[in-house]
Amino acid sequence: MNPVDIFRMLSLAAIWGASFLFMRIIAPVIGTVPTGFLRVSIAAAGLLVILGLMRISWDFKGKLKTVMLLGVINSGIPATLYSVAAQVLPAGYSAIFNATTPLMGVLIGGLFFSEKLTPAKLGGVFLGLFGVGVLTRAGPVAFDMQLLMGALACLLATTCYGFAGFLARRWLDHAGGLDSRLSALGSMLGATLFLLPLFAYSVATQPPASWGGWNVWLSLLGLGLGCTAFAYIIYFRLLTSVGPVKSMTVTFMIPPFGVLWGALLLDEPLSMAHIYGGMLIAVALWLVLKPARGLAGRFVQG
Repeated sequence: MNPVDIFRMLSLAAIWGASFLFMRIIAPVIGTVPTGFLRVSIAAAGLLVILGLMRISWDFKGKLKTVMLLGVINSGIPATLYSVAAQVLPAGYSAIFNATTPLMGVLIGGLFFSEKLTPAKLGGVFLGLFGVGVLTRAGPVAFDMQLLMGALACLLATTCYGFAGFLARRWLDHAGGLDSRLSALGSMLGATLFLLPLFAYSVATQPPASWGGWNVWLSLLGLGLGCTAFAYIIYFRLLTSVGPVKSMTVTFMIPPFGVLWGALLLDEPLSMAHIYGGMLIAVALWLVLKPARGLAGRFVQG
């Protein structure tokens, strides 16, 4: 990868690492569905303003419905699942679970998109899942049903990301591709429309006891505008530039930021399990991402 793409990946990791901090502040106060819906709707509104100010031509090249469907898979469902996890898991936990995205990408690519599954990659998948197990069993949070449900929510979200990376490459990059800013906007609009009826039902039947104070709403703005609207512009640009599997590796860079933000700003506890689980996932990702002989450029081309 060139230096510009590396800078994009590091920036994206720092931004998305902060998203787990924001969700940990928001979700326990206003609930799961409101957190997910407000995240994507604020992002959609922000992107509408950004594209308007930049005078971007709204030419979706006939792909608006496609990119909106992609938004449901890549944003609407994962935003809700991570809000579920934020109810019970520290921000650092969710960030580390998020690092399994490339592992899910390898499995999904091999099973559904004709990507080659090598013994090293399969070994990496199982080693990564073992690292997740170490974190859940030996970490500072009690091992109970709540922890398992939070971990499952994170893993389902990474499965969505795995599918979305390949689908975005297949659906959006043919016939000249689509501007990353339009991809981000269409994605957020699709996620917003998907979550709107769920949000309305949730507020009507079980309204939050409180909508929070200034810290919650500042966190929502940071989550929606910074960690979603701006971040997805960078993400879709990376998908086009380096391909789905390498783009997914940004999730490996997120845990240090997620753990750091959680420890510094929320006083979340640290333990050796963060190191052990993180190291196992790091080795797993190395096995998954190291190029096979003769296939060095395979994933760059998607």
